[in-house]
Amino acid sequence: MEEKEAVNFDELIEKFKSLLESDEKYLNELSTMIINRERSLVIDFNDLVLNGKELADLLMDSPNLAIDAASNAVKRMVTERDPEYARQVGKFHARFKMPQTDKLSLRKLRSDQIGRFIAIEGIILRQTPPKHFLVKAIYRCTQCGYEVEVPQTLSSFVQPPRKCPRCGAVNSLELTSERSEFIDWQKVIIQERLEELPSGQLPRNMEAILMDDLVDRVKPGDRVTVTGILELDMAELRKLRPPILSSYINVNYIESMQKDFAEVEITSEDEDRIRELAAMPDVRDRIIRSIAPSIYGMTDVKEAIACLLFGGVPKEYPDGIRVRGDIHLLLIGDPGAGKSQLLKFVSKIAPRAVYTNGKGSTAAGLTAAVVRDKTTSEFYLEAGALVLGDMGVAIVDEIDKMDAKDRVAMHEAMEQQTVSIAKAGIVATLNARSSVLAAANPTFGRYLPNRTVAENVDLPVTLLSRFDLIFIVRDEPNAEKDRNIATHIVKLHANDVLDAYSRDIIKPDLLRKYIAYARKHVKPILTKEAQDMVTQFYIQMRGKSQEPSSPVAITARQLEALIRLAEAEAKMRLSSAVDKEDADRAISLFLKFLQSVGIDVETGKVDIDVIMTGKPRSSQERIAVVLETIGRLEELNNGKPVKLDDVLREVEERGMDRSTADKLINLLMKQGELYAPKPGYVKKVH
Repeated sequence: MEEKEAVNFDELIEKFKSLLESDEKYLNELSTMIINRERSLVIDFNDLVLNGKELADLLMDSPNLAIDAASNAVKRMVTERDPEYARQVGKFHARFKMPQTDKLSLRKLRSDQIGRFIAIEGIILRQTPPKHFLVKAIYRCTQCGYEVEVPQTLSSFVQPPRKCPRCGAVNSLELTSERSEFIDWQKVIIQERLEELPSGQLPRNMEAILMDDLVDRVKPGDRVTVTGILELDMAELRKLRPPILSSYINVNYIESMQKDFAEVEITSEDEDRIRELAAMPDVRDRIIRSIAPSIYGMTDVKEAIACLLFGGVPKEYPDGIRVRGDIHLLLIGDPGAGKSQLLKFVSKIAPRAVYTNGKGSTAAGLTAAVVRDKTTSEFYLEAGALVLGDMGVAIVDEIDKMDAKDRVAMHEAMEQQTVSIAKAGIVATLNARSSVLAAANPTFGRYLPNRTVAENVDLPVTLLSRFDLIFIVRDEPNAEKDRNIATHIVKLHANDVLDAYSRDIIKPDLLRKYIAYARKHVKPILTKEAQDMVTQFYIQMRGKSQEPSSPVAITARQLEALIRLAEAEAKMRLSSAVDKEDADRAISLFLKFLQSVGIDVETGKVDIDVIMTGKPRSSQERIAVVLETIGRLEELNNGKPVKLDDVLREVEERGMDRSTADKLINLLMKQGELYAPKPGYVKKVH
């Protein structure tokens, strides 16, 4: 019986060997594997199916036998070509890659899959540091020196004999680590993809074991495809009554899908429809109209959202500096203006999106958390929303409701596009290359046009300045506009959707694929005309700031944002070049942003300091006069507090309105620049 099984196993090895040798692709990969001193050969499951299906069925039903046979076949092939390397390594691996259609959802794994070969997709939530798995334990007797070999299994530890087989000494066998065999071992937690998560459900996760050269192939936040055997944790049997066991995946192959929107499947038919759509002269306007068509108007905001979805082109300069291509957008608006509906629509249409709400988000939830494992008591890194939204869109509703200390965590993620963690001995930097779409409500309930954006919104200027575009969504009564909005909403509620929408709306599914295709394949470059146009606009805006008392209208940070917008406009029509029209549309959109937000409400001039510092140039100059006056009066008073009336009188003599000066002193006291040691007196904080 044993001989028959051995012959069958040998025949199986030869079948795998002949399959690999018959395909030029695998012979080339084997040569590359030997040159690069690798130990694994990746085999496509489709090739097993095409070769008679017998080997494919064996892999699905008896995966351990099939993987062992294929691994032995790989070893025989390496031995024939490089016997020295084969002897040096000893063990080689056959890794099987499953087709996209055969992948299972984590939520659908059941008992009938135990012991079978499966493929799943998910996100790496956390991972352990690499450890060492004991494959073959060699025990030596301390009395007579006799050695005993005990092979180990993944599911449980095999105990050595209690007595020495030669001399009979009790408990004399000790592990000899230099003679025993070890391989690398790592555990990762895989969470189901956010796109597959049913509404109102908690995401499910599963443990997976990586062995040997699979260790450290992935990191938290990566989207992966995993193939392996679903096995039971037999070690739990000793602890549990009744015998209820949890499962894990013994991984055979793991592949990271950290490419642009790799999870959106685009067929050749879809590609034809995408190219047909891109050829239309009004494709950009169609895309803008197709963004949240149930919300009436807001064309500028929808164009800004379209630019965010398509994004610019990230660049890395020769000196190693990376410039982001992602566009960040902030919507500030009156209650009931439809901001949250817009954000929800984007979370559904973006090929990869993570939706969070400011009220329920912490710094750790947005970036990364350090958690302790229940069984080993070790600390792990768990990816947060911005890391999970890598290469996609991170949507933060009600960003103004977040705690100030939690909001600071977004600064690095928005500009450097990384998340750095230093907690519990873990020092790590994770990628967070996501566009940020945020919404906030005005501090005073409604947006006050006679105040700056920094005064209207409870957000620090350090965060405001990182947004490429900020739009105010105001609810102003207007007879014609109100009639159109009312008609539109009534038609939608009366199920007259076709009449409410325009006829040339792109279907959400096609729009999603169009965005994914554009982000993956289109990398537009600025033409000479577009370069000249953007440069001219920048110089022209800076030219308004050359007078000593003039405000700064635009900075280099806004110039980069303008280039990103122009690239996004070109991506919308799948163009590989940014032409004059793209630059013109980007400038037009950017001017609307400057005119709505970057205006000094007192002088009416464009002043980027309103966003960059929170105070317009005119206000900065008056603050300097107030502080200078208080400082001079303090010196005359031997450093003692000065009377508020004296300060107001002095400032009034220098040409400033008394009420304005009083308002500025109150602002400086709120900011901690001044304090009142007693009523009617002020003093500078030194």
